[in-house]
Amino acid sequence: MTKTIIPEQLTIRWLQEQYRNGALTPEDVVAEIIRRSEADANMNIWITPPSMELIRPYLERLQKLDPSESPLWGVPFAIKDNIDLANVPSTAACPEFAYTPDDHAVVVERLLAAGAIPVGKTNLDQFATGLVGTRSPYGETHNALRPELISGGSSSGSAVAVARGQAAFSLGTDTAGSGRVPAALNDLVGYKPSLGAWPVKGVVPACESLDCVTVFAANLADVYTVDAVARGYHAEDAWSRHLPLPEAAAPTRLLLPIETPSFYGPFAAEYEAAWVRVVHQLKLIGIPVEYVDTGVFAAAAALLYEGPWVAERWAGLQHFIEANPGSTLPVTEQIVRSGADQYSAASLFGAMHKLQRYKREAQELLRSAVLMLPTAGGTWTREQVRENPIASNRDMGRYTNHCNLLDLCAIAIPAGLAADDLPFGITLFSAAEQEGLIREVAERLAFECEGSDLDDKARVSGTKNANPKSETIITKKSSAKIRVALCGLHMRGFPLEKQMQACGAQFIEETFTAARYKLMELPTTPTKPGLIKLPEGGASIALEVWEMPVAALGEFTAAIPAPLGIGKVELLDGTEVSGFICEGYAELAAVDITSSGGWRAYRNERSGVTS
Repeated sequence: MTKTIIPEQLTIRWLQEQYRNGALTPEDVVAEIIRRSEADANMNIWITPPSMELIRPYLERLQKLDPSESPLWGVPFAIKDNIDLANVPSTAACPEFAYTPDDHAVVVERLLAAGAIPVGKTNLDQFATGLVGTRSPYGETHNALRPELISGGSSSGSAVAVARGQAAFSLGTDTAGSGRVPAALNDLVGYKPSLGAWPVKGVVPACESLDCVTVFAANLADVYTVDAVARGYHAEDAWSRHLPLPEAAAPTRLLLPIETPSFYGPFAAEYEAAWVRVVHQLKLIGIPVEYVDTGVFAAAAALLYEGPWVAERWAGLQHFIEANPGSTLPVTEQIVRSGADQYSAASLFGAMHKLQRYKREAQELLRSAVLMLPTAGGTWTREQVRENPIASNRDMGRYTNHCNLLDLCAIAIPAGLAADDLPFGITLFSAAEQEGLIREVAERLAFECEGSDLDDKARVSGTKNANPKSETIITKKSSAKIRVALCGLHMRGFPLEKQMQACGAQFIEETFTAARYKLMELPTTPTKPGLIKLPEGGASIALEVWEMPVAALGEFTAAIPAPLGIGKVELLDGTEVSGFICEGYAELAAVDITSSGGWRAYRNERSGVTS
């Protein structure tokens, strides 16, 4: 029997498919996670690392659960070490503070009931105070792609655990951006639900009125799966509120700042170029774009650390810090102590009244609208943060600090590369009751980002194909035509159909491949199909044939992201045409959907549509 190779990054869907097929067991996956965590030990990802002793009871528990009724059955996840896992120490990255809870945090309990497997407790900026991932006595958490760079905080270990394939998803927390900045720096999706949507009972407070639990995952689908389990009112949580599961819906407007955001750090120019590219992609998704004054968001952000909310952090930690002198890192204590005596009750009420005006202004601005900002305006090396810890951390919160103060929801999504192994990310914001709007935009924008990695690499190397101001994939015209077979997102009715139209292509016919192919669902964001020709056996797969100007084909092909490409596709009648094919290595991390007969039928089946 061929051994199943576990991909470098785990996804919920892929794991579930392997379990159903009998190709893998949860024990196999856990053993590989333990191996990976040991190999990455110097990256300081974990405080309580994965071990069979810790995980075995949860593996045994799976025997009592029905996989068909457990949406996270056998899915490994990581827990930020300020969120309680029963009988495992919670440290908040401060050894002297550590305690061992008898009960799970409410969110953890819900995930366990759905069949998820906790694999360990992750490193964080101490007491969740920081956005850099370097403020921990357990070591600086290294970036998943470039170890000399920061990983982002405070949920540093949680993000890197997912990016390094040591969990399929992870829990973080977010007060000022801790569930979003690490996502951007490690090329992940970071979902920050509305305040109160997920219970915070069992979470060590950072700034209790603003804290929320968040999730990191490799794609949007996995984030939504976790949200569906974790979301819900809890009577014993004072901050909990009724916010139903969101349904994607298009906003009436997409908001962008009038002035180009300011960028910082050693890659400021690369980040700005990446932002310009994403803005142009945003204009292609079919929703009106409006440029607005975003001053209210900056004004609200300033209140978080330059106003009395820092006193809320001191209120939560005062007794411990004063009873245990020297137990906290100097930079952490400096920040928290700044709230000790600086603010009076009068100043607190003054700030609350000011914030209420900001909230009203933001709510009106975001009515049926979504705001897009960079998740971070840059990044730093770990050495640079050590040299200037306060200012560098403040920069990282420039586009995140406002969010919870203004009672907004947010989703951070990858948006290509700014440079080699340097991800760029954007965040979508809307009002608390409008989570469905950010989901719709995230899904549409993810389609538009297809091929952006190749564009980024071309721009970095200075080749002539780089053009961040281009709003269409192809502009060339020619009288010569070529037939092209499509099997996925470029077909009629799918989001990338407009790219075919933009280059002058026309639909010719629906047909099938020869009975020699396998169709795979690739674990990308968004998911897309991969067509692989087999040496023997296989099936006929439905596809469309279009006619495209020959002059457009070269540039069109150059924009296709690996593992896809253009090759020869054999049709049912034995003829060959150019068309989308997939490299064989992608099969290792993909889900076999050949039995569906084609991408359109598969998507209809998944959405419950009948034809």
